Amino acid sequence: MRISISPTGGTPAEQVHSQLRGLITTGGLGAGERLPSVRQLATDLGVAPGTIAKAYKQLEADGFVVSRTGAGTRVSHSATAVSQTVADAARRLVTAAKADGLGREDTEQVLRAIW
Repeated sequence: MRISISPTGGTPAEQVHSQLRGLITTGGLGAGERLPSVRQLATDLGVAPGTIAKAYKQLEADGFVVSRTGAGTRVSHSATAVSQTVADAARRLVTAAKADGLGREDTEQVLRAIW
């Protein structure tokens, strides 16, 4: 699992939430798979444990993960991944956008306009 914090990508909690949600929806993290502990991920990313706890709580509220005392936080069995076709198309879009020098926000605007 690869998660990173960028100085320009929103708050650290938003970035962790977004990246984990992306991993779950693209199948990078499967149903029942355990996420790192709050303390471990906070240490790995160099942020406060409260930052990770906030991201995990939001993921739980969104239905992507389930937290149980003593069992940790796991990907919810009700969280579904998008099809491989959609995930591959999204990766191609990101690659093309980066090659053209577009940022995430500009790429999202293009997608919204086409939608």
